[in-house]
Amino acid sequence: MHDPLSAIEYHAIAEAMQFPSNAFVDGAYRPSHSGRTFETINPATGKVLTHIASCDAEDVDFAVCKARAAFDDGRWRRRTPDARKSVLLALAKLIEEHRHELAVMESLDSGKPVRECQTVDIPETIKSLRWHAELIDKLYDAASPVGPDAFTVVVREPIGVVGCVLPWNFPMLMLAWKIGPALAAGCSVIVKPALETSLTTLRIAELAHEAGVPAGVFNVLPGGGAEVGEPIGLHPDIDMVAFTGSTATGRRFLRYAADSNLKKIVLECGGKNPAVVLNDAEDLDLVAEQIVIGAFWNMGENCSATSRLIVHASVKDALLQRIGAYLREWKTGDPLNPANRLGALVSRTHFEKVKSYLDEVDTERQTVVFGGETQGQAFVLPTVVDGVMPGDRLFTEEIFGPILSVTTFDSFDQAIALANETKYGLAASVYTSNLRKAITLSREIRAGIVTVNCFGEGDATTPFGGYKESGFGGRDKSVFAHDNYCELKSIWVDVSDRLVDEAVC
Repeated sequence: MHDPLSAIEYHAIAEAMQFPSNAFVDGAYRPSHSGRTFETINPATGKVLTHIASCDAEDVDFAVCKARAAFDDGRWRRRTPDARKSVLLALAKLIEEHRHELAVMESLDSGKPVRECQTVDIPETIKSLRWHAELIDKLYDAASPVGPDAFTVVVREPIGVVGCVLPWNFPMLMLAWKIGPALAAGCSVIVKPALETSLTTLRIAELAHEAGVPAGVFNVLPGGGAEVGEPIGLHPDIDMVAFTGSTATGRRFLRYAADSNLKKIVLECGGKNPAVVLNDAEDLDLVAEQIVIGAFWNMGENCSATSRLIVHASVKDALLQRIGAYLREWKTGDPLNPANRLGALVSRTHFEKVKSYLDEVDTERQTVVFGGETQGQAFVLPTVVDGVMPGDRLFTEEIFGPILSVTTFDSFDQAIALANETKYGLAASVYTSNLRKAITLSREIRAGIVTVNCFGEGDATTPFGGYKESGFGGRDKSVFAHDNYCELKSIWVDVSDRLVDEAVC
């Protein structure tokens, strides 16, 4: 599966590619009810890839009607666990068969390096779907200890119709994180991809139908937040929304739930994630490599990206030297050239936002150690800024771009305080050779994911989500994600002697 092609081969696939252009509802591609469309643009070139159906509240009503009918008649939820598992495994196999097409489509649509799409996003998407498929027939319900006069069971039931609202930074992978557990549980889903990156979601919906997901169970509505996202959040016949994106938008979905049917809301939002490097870290080359990966993978367009390097003052210079050495391997340019590790930022608007942080570097006390430059109107070189202090924008705000801020500390307690000086609490990494300090830091840092001597997000078995303003209501990945899409029901059966005696009489 990890078989990247050459730049020539990827460009040939791109030249021959046909893009989906309509919404996918009730098992078929359909234009929007209004007939309106929007342009989807290749951010690396600025060229229009295709025009996509621009959905609105009328399309949401139609999709909800079809999804509710599919849920109510049981065409998916009443299938045996083994039958649902087989279909999801078939979908994973189809994605694997179309991996080159999907990798190129994702790269063209988002600006992501095709190398990352091919070697990370596609394999992890497949792994996520397979993991949740295999979980379906391995989850046991429970019986409660009530004594001899009753028999009770506590069962999971699919929550119903689910709205899945996706971000633009990992379109396929975030889709898998949502639909994997939702479809495994037996729900019907209505997916709103990000306006900037709709293509692979539409194509995977088509593949899902080919794999055997019934009509009405997996629907995709492209369009804007106001036109599609808000109607999903307010719809009285949607039972749950699973959202990944900005904290500001996440707050809106909580308001939508309050103003409609109190639907369940699960939010995975922003992060301002620290890497804490103690002065006893044994291998600074390893530390540098992991920090570069954490900060610049996917151009820093990652909610769990390492955006704050909090390093002991005595090892800062040696570590920065090594970071610079690793950055030489991280070339920026054409996303369809697998030699490039950084591609284009997702849109001109986002490019201007990220560039604004470079324009506002305080040169009197902050130093651009590496990078600090842009190429054209889409590419930002990987940048490291030293001398960043608490309260600076670079320290407090989620940039979502390839900029790493550097802040020093002198004491262990100061390191903990700096790591926690943020409204977010998604991820953190700790680098030390002292087990006691590693465990203490892991427990004291207020974040949902803490890695020790590496950057990462765990695997399919570990929950993903954050504290504070980084998340709400549940977790992605793992068995805990499956629980998001289920309701718990207690069934109590009276088997007391009283009923037996009455029956005899």
